[in-house]
Amino acid sequence: MKRCEPFHTQLYALAGDNVWAEPVLWLSSVFIGIVACTLIYRGMKASSPRIFPAYLKLSQAEKIEWDNRGISTFHAIIVSAVAWYLIFYSGFFQHEDSKSSVVFRSSIFSQMILGVSIGYFLSDLAMIIWFYPALGGIEYVLHHFLSMTSLALSIYSGQAHLYLYLVLFSEITTPFVNLRWYLSLSGMKNSRLYLYNGLMLFFSWLFARVLLFVYLFSHIYLHYEQVKEIFPAGFYYLFIAPPALALMNVLWFYKILKGLIRTIHKTGSHHKED
Repeated sequence: MKRCEPFHTQLYALAGDNVWAEPVLWLSSVFIGIVACTLIYRGMKASSPRIFPAYLKLSQAEKIEWDNRGISTFHAIIVSAVAWYLIFYSGFFQHEDSKSSVVFRSSIFSQMILGVSIGYFLSDLAMIIWFYPALGGIEYVLHHFLSMTSLALSIYSGQAHLYLYLVLFSEITTPFVNLRWYLSLSGMKNSRLYLYNGLMLFFSWLFARVLLFVYLFSHIYLHYEQVKEIFPAGFYYLFIAPPALALMNVLWFYKILKGLIRTIHKTGSHHKED
């Protein structure tokens, strides 16, 4: 398999020729993700009754989802911030050179964050299945399965990290999705905050889950000579997972647009009556 720089150089500097270095890195990062999710869930369960009065009025199923959404919000903030840093700020994936093409560029840091993300998806998928369908239907199971498989292949190979982080950046929409749910459950669907959050959700979704996917597919097309050198499983999966996620994103975007139009209409009518 093609070596990925600077990941292998960094790993060799830390562990030499130790064959267990990569597996330990993978497993420890996944473990960190699972432990973090567990701590956040327990923290939400302990703190929510004290901070949010509406929490005490929820059913048991709603309390579970309330606490679960705390996990997804935390994961979304972390991975979207790291993705923004790697893609847009650090220049890690922006400069071509003869030694390390962007398609085969990874680092210990980028590998570990992908592992932490797998830990999150494993934890969340376990909860979705355990409480099925209270926390989401089959589309959420499919989304998590596609995401975990893509992450696992990229960690194993060290390849296509740019494309994985472009997809992970789309998690920037998750806090707005969750806040919308929290506000709805708290009886604030007619508030200005609900409307403003809806607008932020619409524009963030348009940028991160629609337009950025167009950029992703364009980048694959323009760098196809590099892309076709990706190991077979990763190559074929690159043409399965992102298109499937893009299709789901467009369908959800259509629902968000309809919901936003309804919210604007209701909020406007409500304030006219006042």
